[in-house]
Amino acid sequence: MLFDAIRPATSPVHRRRLVQGTAALAIGLAVSVLAGPALAQAPRHHATLAMVAEPQTLDPMASTADLVGTIMQHVYEPLYTFDAKWNVVPMLAEAAPRISADGKRYAITLRKGVMLHSGRELNADDVVASLQRWMEQAPRGKALAKEVESIQAKGALGVEIVLKQPYAPLLAQLALPSGMAAIMAKESIATPLKDFVGTGPYRFKERRPDQFVLLTRFEQYSARKEPANGYGGKREALIDELRFTPVPNANTRVEGALAGQYDFADLLPTEALTRLEKSGGKTVPILTPSFGFPYLVLNTKEGVAANQAVRQALQTAIGEGEMLAAGFGDTRFFTAEGNHFPKGSPFYATAGTDQYNQRNAKKAKEMAEKAGYKGEPVRVLSSRQYDFHYNMALLMAEQLKRAGFKVDLNVVDWATLVQRRNDPKLWDLYVTHSGQFPEPMLSPPQLGEGAPGWWSSPAKQAALAAFNTETDPARRGALWGKVQQVVYDEVPYIHVGKFNGLSARSPALQNYQPATWPFFWNTSIK
Repeated sequence: MLFDAIRPATSPVHRRRLVQGTAALAIGLAVSVLAGPALAQAPRHHATLAMVAEPQTLDPMASTADLVGTIMQHVYEPLYTFDAKWNVVPMLAEAAPRISADGKRYAITLRKGVMLHSGRELNADDVVASLQRWMEQAPRGKALAKEVESIQAKGALGVEIVLKQPYAPLLAQLALPSGMAAIMAKESIATPLKDFVGTGPYRFKERRPDQFVLLTRFEQYSARKEPANGYGGKREALIDELRFTPVPNANTRVEGALAGQYDFADLLPTEALTRLEKSGGKTVPILTPSFGFPYLVLNTKEGVAANQAVRQALQTAIGEGEMLAAGFGDTRFFTAEGNHFPKGSPFYATAGTDQYNQRNAKKAKEMAEKAGYKGEPVRVLSSRQYDFHYNMALLMAEQLKRAGFKVDLNVVDWATLVQRRNDPKLWDLYVTHSGQFPEPMLSPPQLGEGAPGWWSSPAKQAALAAFNTETDPARRGALWGKVQQVVYDEVPYIHVGKFNGLSARSPALQNYQPATWPFFWNTSIK
C-alpha cells in the first residue's frame, strides 16, 4: 500500500500512540536530515495546510485543543520537548536540568543567543513570566502550580524551579505542545494575548477568521545543533509561509487532497483510505497507528451529570465497542479495550475495566432511577469537524435512550464546542479525543485542575498525590492502576478505546514526519 506510516518504537512502552496520540511520534522512522548548506539552498515556497476547524484562539496556554497546539508550536517553543521516542529533550533549555538530591530543586540554564521575534535575546525573566502565566491559565499549569514553591530567575540565563515535594511529571508537563508552557516575550504577555512574540522558526503574520492563519519564516531563528529527532533537535523553516486553512468538512479535505489543492490535509475519514491509495500519486496517505483515544467528558460541576450515581448509570448504558464501530467502521482503525494504557506499557492496568463496554440498558435504567434521575435532558455536545465524534455521538444517544435517558444532542462547529465547554451551565457531556503518551499526567487534561468537567474529589487528590510524588518508574506503574480505578468509579470521563488516524500530504511536501501535532519545520516544497 502507498502511504506514509508511523511505526511503533521497538520498546513496548511506545507501541501505542494517539489524537490528538501514544507512539504516534514514537516513530521508528529514520529522520532524514539535510546538511546545513543543503538546507540553505533548498527552495522555499508556500504551504497550504487544511485543518479541521477554525482555532478558537491562538493563545497556546488558553486552550488544550490540539489544533491550537499544532499551529502555535511553530511560533512558540517550550523549555523541553519530545524526541521521536517520547524522551524529554531540551529545546530552549541548554541541557537537562540539574536536580537536587531531594528531587525538589531544578536548575535550568537557557541557551545563549536565542532570539525573540521582536529582535532581542531571550532571557530568564521571559521564562519566569511565561511559566507564571501558564500556571495561572492552563489546566496542566494550574495542576503544576500546586506543586511549585517558587520560580526565580538566576542571572540572565538561569531559572530555578523549587517544588514543595518531588513531582515526577514536571519535565513532561513542560514539554507538551497542547496547552503549552510556551515561552514568550515578557512584554507581550497579556490577557487576552494580542501580540504573539515567541522564539519559533515561524512568526505570526496574519489571521483572517474562517480563512487562514498565516505564519512566515523567522530569519533570525536560533536552531539547536543536534540532528532533528521527533520534535527535538534542529528546526529550520524551509518554506517561506505556512497557511493554516480551516476546512471543517472532512469530505472537502479529502477532495482537496485528491485535487492537489492542499499540501497537507489533517484527520481524514477512515473510509477515504482506498481512494487516497488509488489516487495515482496525486496524494500520499499517512496512516498513524494508535493515533489517539476518544473519550467522553462529563460535567461534574452542574447539571444532571453532577450526580456521580447518574454518571455511573450513563457509563453502564454505553457500549464503547459499538461506538468505535460507528466512528471508524473498519476494525483496522480501532481497538476496543478498557485499559487506558496498552499491554507492554508500565502503566497497563485492568483496574475498573469490568465497568467498560457494559451496554446494559436495563441495569443503567435501574441505577438512574435509584440515583434520582427524573428525565432531565442529558445535553450532549458534539462536532462534525471530527466525523468520528459525530458518528459516535449519534450511536451513544441511541444507547442512552434505550436506558431511559432523554438526550439533547447539540451538534456545533468545533470552535463553538471548545468555547461552550468552558461554561458548566451549557452541557452535561461532550465528545472529544486526546493523545496517549508515556506520561499519564499529560492526557487527558481532566487529570489536572480546572479543565472542562471540573473534576475534583478527595479520592482523585489522594490517588494522584501518591502517583506523582513517586519517582521510581516501577512503583509509579502500580500506582496508576489506583488512579484508573478512581476514574471508573467517579466517571469524570469515559475512555472509549483507541484509534488510528488518517491524513494526507501532497507528493511535493518533502521530509514530512508524521506526528501527533503535525509540524512543518524541516519540510520543503519540491
